[in-house]
Amino acid sequence: MENNRSKSIRKNRVRELRENRLMTQAQLARKAKVALRTIHSVEKGMNCRMDTKRKILLALGLRFEDKDQVFPPAHAHEPTSAEASPQHSIN
Repeated sequence: MENNRSKSIRKNRVRELRENRLMTQAQLARKAKVALRTIHSVEKGMNCRMDTKRKILLALGLRFEDKDQVFPPAHAHEPTSAEASPQHSIN
């Protein structure tokens, strides 16, 4: 069963893309003009603002239009609350 610790954790490809470009987290943070701890959090799957996603995408040399390939939409892999805990009808 999946850990319910935080619903804001989502799988993304930031670490993979950063490593493919031979960049450190600090280099990406500097280039994106965000805090290093932001990169740490994003790579762990924590949610972030759309502006932060845009900065990271541009720093990785991608277009904002590529955001769904790097940051998959929440509905792409997260079960809805009904799927996560099905309700049983009581008659």
